[in-house]
Amino acid sequence: MRRSFLVAAAFIALPHVTPALAQSVDRTTVARIIDEGTNHSEVMVTAEYLSDVIGARLTNSPAMRKAEDWTQAKFRDWGLTNVHKEGFDFGRGWSIERSSVRMITPRVIQLTAIPIAWTPSTPGPVSAELIVAPISKERDFDKWKGKLKGKIVMLTRPNTGSEPGTAPFRRYSGEDLAKFDNFQQPVYDPETADRRMKRLDFAKKLDAFLKAKGAVAYANQARLDGKLVHGEGYLFGVGETPTVPGVEIAAEDYRRLARLLKAGMKPTLEIDTKVAYDDSDTKAYNIIAEIPGSDPKAGYVMAGAHLDSWVAADGAADNGAGVAMIMEAARILKTTGMQPKRTIRFALWVGEEQGILGSLAYVEQHLATRGSPNDPPQTGLARFYGWANRWPITTKPGYNDLAAYFNLDNGSGKIRGIFAENNPAVVPIFRDWLAPFSAMGATNVVFQKTGGTDHVFLQAVGLQGFQFIQDPLDYFPRTHHTSLDTFDHLKADDMRQASTILASFLLNAANADKALPKPPLPTKPVVTDPYAYPADDDD
Repeated sequence: MRRSFLVAAAFIALPHVTPALAQSVDRTTVARIIDEGTNHSEVMVTAEYLSDVIGARLTNSPAMRKAEDWTQAKFRDWGLTNVHKEGFDFGRGWSIERSSVRMITPRVIQLTAIPIAWTPSTPGPVSAELIVAPISKERDFDKWKGKLKGKIVMLTRPNTGSEPGTAPFRRYSGEDLAKFDNFQQPVYDPETADRRMKRLDFAKKLDAFLKAKGAVAYANQARLDGKLVHGEGYLFGVGETPTVPGVEIAAEDYRRLARLLKAGMKPTLEIDTKVAYDDSDTKAYNIIAEIPGSDPKAGYVMAGAHLDSWVAADGAADNGAGVAMIMEAARILKTTGMQPKRTIRFALWVGEEQGILGSLAYVEQHLATRGSPNDPPQTGLARFYGWANRWPITTKPGYNDLAAYFNLDNGSGKIRGIFAENNPAVVPIFRDWLAPFSAMGATNVVFQKTGGTDHVFLQAVGLQGFQFIQDPLDYFPRTHHTSLDTFDHLKADDMRQASTILASFLLNAANADKALPKPPLPTKPVVTDPYAYPADDDD
């Protein structure tokens, strides 16, 4: 999922807090965790199996079903309890069996391309002329009526290149980390949700238009250079998957086709894709496992990462790395025989790439709901859009049982600290918990709020959800969602460090005298800015 690290201008000066309030750490226990997590680590074995053996794990695909079974079996092998899966309505399974996209005139070239998720197969190899027909709004339809029959439609307007301006692999400097220590003004923006819903509705109308006008298939240009492809698609619900085959073509190949067209060469493309739908079970399943606490009344702490991925590669950095580190933290704590006061719960989410739907389902099932019971029901990606703008918030009986949630979803980079997520009360606590790991490079507790992954809906109902700061490595822009997301891009030393720190944080949170301080329960903002106007629908 994309991450937004927005920096606001205001700096919050935090008062000095005594170590007693910071819930001091048992350093002897931390030493045992460090020993197990560094000298006996299994994190890369777990990551390798997820990446090389199971591979890409699109929600509800056959590979995801294998991952659901395998991760549960590993948790049970390590001695965790209450291992189970929790289902929610999602949509169709989809997988690629084969794919070939070639230019066959004026010369033969095998192109770098991938079927767009949840689009159908071609009826065998299909060959057709191309047409560049940029269609991004419904009002563009009239321009292309009568021009698309029998054509492969290139929907993206070709650009001139997007060469990177920074090194593709990097670690955070002290200056980079300092920029995160800023307060981010909360934003109440129902207009953005409305625009996103309109774009989702447009995608359905575009598919219907292409089919009605006789298009053979369509193609989009990959958003990055470097022969990288992504294949993202979002029409996965039962009864809403597309009817026209679609492929994403690498930017360099796509531009070549467009240049040939402009020069009058009339290139012909051959597309042969075979995909499979699976409607045997339209529910998606979060995986849950626990280390039980000694005090059943003390509630639980939780860590999570999303098990699903896109299909262009193996889902190693996004988010096999996070899953492997969550599972390794569970193994460390169980192997060292730690007995927490609170139960420690581990969650492997699904549907994150389609709208953070797995963790949203968990929140609605166990913690709180947003909106009126009279609100119309929504399915698919539509459930995600605008959820945080719905009122009122209604808490469930288990709301106060959750004492803390920690998320990992930014690749395999080492932990450099943690985001306090605009919650000043946790800053001194986290500084104390990080202190034993300063020699490992983890020292920063920053105020900034983050988004785009599985902690956000806990925050949206006033719960303690946190994301760690991780070195970016080559996560953005090279491996995230792309055909480079393989095991080769994972860093073993970093993942051992991160697993160890996560295990320590979980144990500290589980044994603390009090749950981590909650932020205020959100209430509907009062918009008083005289300069705030709704954005144009084209934005």
